[in-house]
Amino acid sequence: MPPDPVALHLHRALLDRAETVAAAESLTAGLFCATLASVPGASATLRGGVVVYATELKAVLAGVPRELLAAHGPVSPETAAALAEGVRDRCAATWGVGLTGVAGPDPVDGHGPGRVYLGVAGDGRSDVHRLDLAGDRAEVRAGAVEAAMEILLERLG
Repeated sequence: MPPDPVALHLHRALLDRAETVAAAESLTAGLFCATLASVPGASATLRGGVVVYATELKAVLAGVPRELLAAHGPVSPETAAALAEGVRDRCAATWGVGLTGVAGPDPVDGHGPGRVYLGVAGDGRSDVHRLDLAGDRAEVRAGAVEAAMEILLERLG
C-alpha cells in the first residue's frame, strides 16, 4: 500500500525544515505515528510517540499534570495542549501533537462521539483545535489523524 499522501507531504515539509514531530495519542491509539511511519524515510522526521489511552498514562507517559486532568478531564482542550507539549519535550522533537477525544460509539464525560481536541505545540506556542467528526470509530480516528497532519502542515507554512 502506498504511503498516505498527506503524511508524505508532512514528511517532506518537516524534512525541508530539518524538523521533527512526536505524538501523544489517546483516541487514535498510535494511528498518527503509524500513518507517518508508512512514508519511506520517516525516521528522519518522526521522533516517536506514546499511546495514552488510559487517563493516568496521560500523566505518567506524556507529562500532563495530574491537577490539569483532575480539573478538566482527559477529553479537553487543556489536555490536548498538555499532551502536545509533553510529548514534544519528552521525545526531544521540534513539534508535538496531542490527540484526545471520543471515537464512539458512546459518549465520554459528556462529550459525544466525534468530539476531538487536537493540540499542536512548537515554534513557541501551542494551539488547540476542536473537531466534531462524523462517522464510525474508524472514520473518526482516521479523520483526526488527517486533520492533525493538515493542521501541522499549516503551522509549517
